[in-house]
Amino acid sequence: MDNSTEIVSFVLTMYSKVGQFKYLYFTLAFIFYMLVIVANTFLIFTIYVDRNLHEPMYLFLCCLFVNEIYGSTSLMPCLMAQILSETHEISAFYCFIQIFNIHAYAGIEFGTLTVMAYDRYVCICKPLHYNTIITKRKAQIVIIVIWIVTFVEVAVLLSFTIRLKRCKNIINSFFCENHIVVELSCSPDRTVSLVHDLIFGLIFTVAVPLIYISYSYGKILAVCLKGSKETKLKALETCTPHLISLISFVFACFYILITQRFDMSSTPFELFITLGVYSVVVQPLQNPLIYGLKLSQIRQACIKLLKLKIDITGLIIIMTGITIC
Repeated sequence: MDNSTEIVSFVLTMYSKVGQFKYLYFTLAFIFYMLVIVANTFLIFTIYVDRNLHEPMYLFLCCLFVNEIYGSTSLMPCLMAQILSETHEISAFYCFIQIFNIHAYAGIEFGTLTVMAYDRYVCICKPLHYNTIITKRKAQIVIIVIWIVTFVEVAVLLSFTIRLKRCKNIINSFFCENHIVVELSCSPDRTVSLVHDLIFGLIFTVAVPLIYISYSYGKILAVCLKGSKETKLKALETCTPHLISLISFVFACFYILITQRFDMSSTPFELFITLGVYSVVVQPLQNPLIYGLKLSQIRQACIKLLKLKIDITGLIIIMTGITIC
């Protein structure tokens, strides 16, 4: 019998360095995960209940916030379980599920940031045609297409990896990564999987969106240089959060791509794990904060909703007091 059939699980070796601080790391991970869920859910709910925010721009933001919850959930529950685990073992099935979710999260994130860049380009460079080019219906269709196409692409990528014969089961990371799992195989045809990983993971997911986003911002910059002060302020308000989000995510993705291909065992554990979870913890927590604070319409809607909740809570307390009396 082929030895590869005996490997049904992998060992995530990085968790062995947690040591006596495992409860501290678990608590921090749990707090950050809860903050991600609460912050993104609150803004999704705010956009949903405020009809003034039922516009294409905010639909794209809502898609972004949903994806942040999806991306964080793809790793954080497993990370918390592995921190407390004694063996740090993960089944091959769950490992492949994790690879699928993390790759899908990255693809959807870049896809959403790309259409948001196009939305800003049309809004600033072609304001008179904005309502014709960017409609609510078109925005909904684009969001659905991004999710479906990404899921199909990742499924195809993962199908190559699953078929490979696995000869080793040691993963020198704290989560399953497609490139590392492929490197653990002893199949002679693993080159196909690596090439597909390169084409999907680097070219279509990262390079193509970045080229188009750079083109869009080049056009926006050209208009701003010639435009009025009002145009510049509008571009600054709506484009700054997008640029921060984009630069942050690109940094996180390139860090993961580098760590997959080089030996990072000498890197301090705290730095390694902090930068490693950046894309699924810091990014999902950063986005709702910068968009919620920077975009005036969302900020005002959030304040309005919080005031309403406070008023309702006060009314309930008063009514409860009257009832008791």
